[in-house]
Amino acid sequence: MAVLASASLVTACTPRGAIPARDDGLARFEHQKIIWHGCKDGPEDTEGAALDEAGARCAELTVPLNYRIPDGRNIKVAVSRLSAKDTAHRHGTLLYNPGGPGLPVRYLSLQLRRVAPALAARYDVIGMDPRFVGRSTPLKCHWPAVSIGSAGRDRGTFDRTVRLAKDLASRCDSRRSVLPYASTRNTARDMDVIRAALGEQKISYLGSSYGTYLGQVYTQLFPDRTDRVVLDSTLNADAYGPDLTGTLGPSVTRALRHWAAWAARRDGTYHLGSTTARVMHAISRLDQNIGRAPVKVGTHTVSSRNLPQLLWNVTAGDSDEAYASYSADVRVLVRAAHGDTVRPTSTLDQVLTDLTAPDADGTFAAQTAIECADRAAASREPDTYYRDIRQHRADDPVFGPLTRTVTPCTFWPTTPAEPPTVVHNSVPLLMVGATGDPATVYQGQLAAHRDLRKSRLITLRGAFRHTVYAGLFAPKNACIDEAVNDYLATGVLPSHDSTCRS
Repeated sequence: MAVLASASLVTACTPRGAIPARDDGLARFEHQKIIWHGCKDGPEDTEGAALDEAGARCAELTVPLNYRIPDGRNIKVAVSRLSAKDTAHRHGTLLYNPGGPGLPVRYLSLQLRRVAPALAARYDVIGMDPRFVGRSTPLKCHWPAVSIGSAGRDRGTFDRTVRLAKDLASRCDSRRSVLPYASTRNTARDMDVIRAALGEQKISYLGSSYGTYLGQVYTQLFPDRTDRVVLDSTLNADAYGPDLTGTLGPSVTRALRHWAAWAARRDGTYHLGSTTARVMHAISRLDQNIGRAPVKVGTHTVSSRNLPQLLWNVTAGDSDEAYASYSADVRVLVRAAHGDTVRPTSTLDQVLTDLTAPDADGTFAAQTAIECADRAAASREPDTYYRDIRQHRADDPVFGPLTRTVTPCTFWPTTPAEPPTVVHNSVPLLMVGATGDPATVYQGQLAAHRDLRKSRLITLRGAFRHTVYAGLFAPKNACIDEAVNDYLATGVLPSHDSTCRS
């Protein structure tokens, strides 16, 4: 389908096959006319301007708030479309979701075209801001913070995270009528409305991180409407929910240890220790010292509440460039803990600034709403979380107080409208992931591989990075990229599982 030049034309997409008649009240959504227009909203909208410059078109589709009552309240879902450049060899439409949950995707679809031009040549790439995210109908909880932070080293710090979590949850109380419908299941249904409105019998999909959960839910709900599906760093659907991060501390610590070995070989530059054990000891001392007393880093304060979030950035990737940046940050923090007057690196300054900012665009609130709508919190009793943190002080001392503490879902004003999706199907698809992934651990990827019975898994061995395709959020790997691009170009899955080397 060609890109329309006019800013406000109505496109009635020509179906590529007869869409079966429906009696569930969704026909008017599935056959709605899409009004494509320019993406820039105003003079300050740099992302919209970049999309316009790239030739993208944007639109808002109407979907039901509650699919069980399609004649009830409606909301809007915002999308962008980058049309295939090689129209003679166009294969179809590919919807992209890079994760989150709660990430706006309209603009990020442009990043996919930049790093995977061969893919973008053959597909119309659709970036959908999930319901209540980005340019879609907003949630508007007006949260004053973008995170809960770590529970720190004592009960007093933990209690502060409890008060903040309660406050954030209470600020969404006025949105009770929409909160249960922020779920991934409904986002998957929105995807299918988009597919139908575009006139596509089937749609291809690329998802990473949380986007792999969305992809799994879509294949479970609509197994006959998928074409080519790639899941990058796949979540275990049985474990996904607001407490998903609770057990991630050990996997992030393994990634930290991998970085420590790298830093030890460069002790002359970073002065953090000449062996892996010494670098890890330096991290332990840093955690203990800042736990006793906060320190100043330029105009910022680093305390036991935000230090684990800073150290979590080891998950950004395992390339020399990423590790060098992280090592420079750690060196500044170690010096500050020793009493030196320090200035933050530009990366550290940006992260610390972001952590103290309000949730101006609503991303944190939307992310939380999605998680709370997908699955109830494991417990609504704060002491349960504190006991868990105490029980793991020895084996998860740095990250446990961050990953195991309460979330706003602990105090959420509503419960899920539906049970969690049980994923178990035979939709053919391709999975890729790393053995050392700190965020979607490899054992969870294997569990998903078993549940997706006709999937093929290509494993990047020896890598400690989250996401592996195309260098979108972590270092590129030619072996992985070749396998994914070949599948998306031909539709032929590998005959068996295989491995790539980092």
